[in-house]
Parts: sequence; structure tokens; C-alpha cells
Amino acid sequence: MTDPQNPAASEPPQQPASQPSAPPPAADAPSGAGPSDYAPPPARPEYGAAPPSYPPAAPAYGSAPPASYGAPADAPVPGKTLGIVAFVLSFFVQLVALILGIVALVQSRKAGAKNGWAVAAIIISAVLMLLGIILFFAIVLPLLTFSGEVLQACQEVGFTGTVEVRGLPVDCSTVAN
Repeated sequence: MTDPQNPAASEPPQQPASQPSAPPPAADAPSGAGPSDYAPPPARPEYGAAPPSYPPAAPAYGSAPPASYGAPADAPVPGKTLGIVAFVLSFFVQLVALILGIVALVQSRKAGAKNGWAVAAIIISAVLMLLGIILFFAIVLPLLTFSGEVLQACQEVGFTGTVEVRGLPVDCSTVAN
């Protein structure tokens, strides 16, 4: 409230016009800081100088702790070695490879793992067994029956001279008794 008898007592004192007023504080300066507390911006680096790192470099960390004991992360698949053995044998001994491949596949499936070696061994040994059976009936069996026919024809002529079997001339003197 103002005093009606002394209006100047309640108002703030006025500076005379001859004194310059202080400049208002800068927007960057913290409140309460005067013009002498304000620092100028940092100088620009020279051309070619390395720029200051911002943010500062991260601290170096130590090495990781050693792995805990227990089962390794990539545990061996049960039946995998047997599957590889079956795969190798599938080219030479198909029946044995087929049996080993089936055993390896069953072991892997019980463990919940896949075993491509065992599957490949089963497929290869089965295909080669079928090819062997087909070749036996297509090549070996006719040759065996042909030799029996030659022997029978040469017996009829007394193992002398030449006989014709399946359209082929055969010298009976070369056929053993």
C-alpha cells in the first residue's frame, strides 16, 4: 500500500538519468551471474587439427569371466558318429550300412536331434542295393543260364565241333567237361 502523505516512500528508488543502467543478463548465463561471470565460447580448432572427442571415450573393460562348467553349448548328437560310419560303408557294404544307418537315426530321433548322415546312408545303401539286385537279374543271371545252355549243347555233340546257342557260335573244344 502506498502512503498518501508520502508517496515516494513506498516506491523503489529511481536512478538518476545520468547513470547508465546495467545490461540485462545474457540468455546463456546462469541466473544471478553478472556480466563479469560470463565465459566466452571456446575457440575453434585450427584447420587439420583432430576434433575433440564427444562424448568422451568409453572406459576400457576387462576380459569376460571364464565359461561355467557343465555341458558345452553344442553337445554332440547321439548317433552322429554311427551315421558317418554308415554313410562311408553305404558305398561298399550296403546291408551293413543300411542297418547301422537305421540304428543311428533311431538314436538321434530319441534324443530329439536330426542326423543327416544316417538319412543319407539309408538312402544311398537302399538305392545301391536295388541297383545291385537289378544288375544281378539283368546281367549275372543270364550269363549263368547261358553257360548252362552251352554245356548242355556241347554234351549233345560230344564236346567236339561248334554249336550255336542263342544265335552265338560256341566252340565246344574250349568248354571244360
